[in-house]
This record gives sequence, C-alpha cells and structure tokens, in this order.
Amino acid sequence: MNPTVARLTLRGLLGRRRGLLLLVVPALLLVISAVASGTASGNEHDLTVKILGQLGLGTLVPILGLVVGTGVIATEIDDGSIVYLLAKPLPRWKIVTTKLVVAIGTTWVFAAVPTLLSGLLLIGTRDGIALGYTVAVLVAGAAYSALFLLLGVVTRHAVVAGLGYALIWESLIGNFVSGARTLSVQQWGRSVAEAVAGDAAIGADVSFGVAVPLLLVVTVAATVLASVKLAGLTLAAEE
Repeated sequence: MNPTVARLTLRGLLGRRRGLLLLVVPALLLVISAVASGTASGNEHDLTVKILGQLGLGTLVPILGLVVGTGVIATEIDDGSIVYLLAKPLPRWKIVTTKLVVAIGTTWVFAAVPTLLSGLLLIGTRDGIALGYTVAVLVAGAAYSALFLLLGVVTRHAVVAGLGYALIWESLIGNFVSGARTLSVQQWGRSVAEAVAGDAAIGADVSFGVAVPLLLVVTVAATVLASVKLAGLTLAAEE
C-alpha cells in the first residue's frame, strides 16, 4: 500500500455526495431490522434470513461495492486527474492494490458492521445467522470491490455495467436460471454464510467447495487485470 494514495483516495471517496449514499443504504437496513424485530413473533429465523439475505447480501453489498469500487478510480479517470497520479514513480499495481484496500475497507465498514448489528437485532446470536451473513458480506464485499474497480478501469460506463451484472444477472437471471447462480458473487457469499452458520440455517445453491475458489479467483484476477489495464492507460497517455 501507498499511504499517500490511500489517504487521497479515501478523502475523495467520502468527500463527495456518494458519501451520503454510503450512509443511506446501511441506515435503511438497520431501520427495517429494528422495526421487524419488534413485530416478529415466532418467525425470527425466516425473517432474519430474508432480510439479511435479500436486503443485506443481495442489495446492500452490491450497491456499496459498486459505488465504492468504481468511485476509488473511475472518477479520476473520467475527469483526467488520474494523470497526476500516474506521473508519480509508483508501480501501477501498487496504485490498484492501494485503491482496492481502501474500497474493501470502506465496503466492510458500511456493509459488514450494519449487517452484524441487524442480525443481532433480529435474532441475536442464535443459529449463527448473524455471524454467517457478516462473514458472507466480508468475502462478497471484497470480490465486488475488485470486480467493480476493474470495471472502473476498463470502461467509462462502469456504473451501468456493474448495475447490469448485479440487477440483471444476479437478481433477474439468477432467480430463473439455476446455472447462472454458479457465476454469482451473491450466491458465493450465501454459500460461505451457510458454511459458517451450519445446521442448514441458511440455504445456498452453490457448494462451499466451489464458492471459495471462485471468490479467490475473481478477486485476484480482477486485481491483476486492473493493474495491467492501468499500465496500458499510462502508455496511451504518454503516446
């Protein structure tokens, strides 16, 4: 990591209007969980799985991953300020990994913490559901951050492409085509949640043995490709 790049990235990420969005979605999850915990009567398990699975892992994490993952680099590329950073004697991979660490850390703070608090409000520590979904948010948040950071480097329409993946592929196609779930970060996270909670407390369509390698491959591959593409952007600017 480069501390200067990390500090500037975090300042730019939280200093714009997107900082408000980072607060709105987690706050909504907490409010809904607080209201639901007061009305649940005997069906806390199903209610918690539904809220944390659909609203938390299925909505909160991809939205925050998209906002943060693209925000740490796509904005700089769009307005041309990335040139000043690329002019510094820094390896391009270090720029990417630093921005990725900032993106992952920010996503964890604004997604994993609210998920844990929501789970504790809804069901406490029973069945390990709160812990399971929190761990799922951690691993899925890292994969989303890397994937959307890559989109921020390779296309000027990163937000549109990211929404297309999260909404059309994962939420729409994934609900009707079972095979599509194998290539879904959301489903990989759900598999991790199931493994952590155990005892069939959480259902998953992808096995744990498949989900973990895919999470690692996507995160590492997206980081490497982003580094390569950013190096190519430097060459294009010099020419």
